[in-house]
Amino acid sequence: MNPTTGRVYLSRIIGQPVFDPAGDPVGKLRDIVVTVRSANRRPRVLGIVVEVLGRRRVFLPITRVTSLDGGQIITTGVLNVRKFEQRRHETLAVHELFDRQVTIVGSVSGTVYDLAMEQDPRRDWYLTRVAVQEVGKRFGRRGATHTPEWSEVMGLAEQDSAQGAQHLLSTMDEMRATDLANALLELVPKRRLEIAAELGDERLADVLEELPESVQVEILGVLDPARAADVVTEMSPDDAADLLGSLPPASAEQLLGRMEPEDADDVRRLLTYEEGTAGSMMTTEPVVLAPDTTIAEALARVREPELIPALASMVYVCRPPVETPSGRFLGVVHFQALLREPPSTLVGAIIDDGIEWPRPESSLAEVANLLAAYNMVALPVVDDGKRLVGAVTIDDVLDHLLPEGWRETGPEPALEVTDA
Repeated sequence: MNPTTGRVYLSRIIGQPVFDPAGDPVGKLRDIVVTVRSANRRPRVLGIVVEVLGRRRVFLPITRVTSLDGGQIITTGVLNVRKFEQRRHETLAVHELFDRQVTIVGSVSGTVYDLAMEQDPRRDWYLTRVAVQEVGKRFGRRGATHTPEWSEVMGLAEQDSAQGAQHLLSTMDEMRATDLANALLELVPKRRLEIAAELGDERLADVLEELPESVQVEILGVLDPARAADVVTEMSPDDAADLLGSLPPASAEQLLGRMEPEDADDVRRLLTYEEGTAGSMMTTEPVVLAPDTTIAEALARVREPELIPALASMVYVCRPPVETPSGRFLGVVHFQALLREPPSTLVGAIIDDGIEWPRPESSLAEVANLLAAYNMVALPVVDDGKRLVGAVTIDDVLDHLLPEGWRETGPEPALEVTDA
């Protein structure tokens, strides 16, 4: 297959699937690795960063990319699944150059929103053009755009140039929170904090939940206290409690004081439980319904998009009040049971309460054994007064069972393929 010889803009290929010669997808293109030598010399493209199964990012030399036609990236099939580690002389074009504030010869200033790469007659790839958008002179209006040669732009070779994240984040819009968190872990702290500062509160909260505690604290520490409290409020109560529990008590209390009282009360309650118990792992926001709720209403509740699958797997039936800590806990109704009954049936008529449910002080091992024994992905947690105080989901149990630091290292590959 003949290699592509035309100009390729990075924004058109980032996030696109990467295929082997047989047409089978092997991953997604996440960045372009280049070597920036000086302001006057075009950066040479060294290779691409491919995200393969298990969120592992690997390096593929550009010489093994046989086609970029139509945004489809086709490789020779040679893939080394060793985790990509950026070297000192390497630059990630998308993560490190997008949103860089630059000046075009002639005193035109703006922000980099795209880069173009081209292949020379010797089939080597280089970054050749820089797409720059001027700062808008009127509020709400975008400035003019330019695509000068690399050598005509000043501010790309300097390591400490000012840089935002708007255009970079546009390439990450469709990434899951877990994948975006993984991408942030690959960056130097300075760039990671720049990107985090540009994320909306809800999006940042989702990403923080997928990051190691050390990085959560790093990001939270550079936010304005008021915004930090807003972000923590958007997190699920159990994740917020884990994060605040890793902060100095004075800092945690300062954030709790800025949160909405109802949200702060839930987090404070979780912080009272001993680490490694059901109480410390549970969320205080499962789907709680009164026994006279119809199945139609129950199905509408579990269809809410913000619910994770594990919490949508069942509803928890209680006497009022139907919020944790609830009135008397009556039992659970599994999602499959909801699907089998007529919509007008009341959930109180199909309750399952034949299990000795965990208490807040139940150990991690006890909770894991119950999940495995009854093939469940979530469990209610009840106190001695038979009130529902929360629910433990399987993802929280796995977080505690996996080795410490598993988020930083990621899953190990099952095999290493280096076809000749």
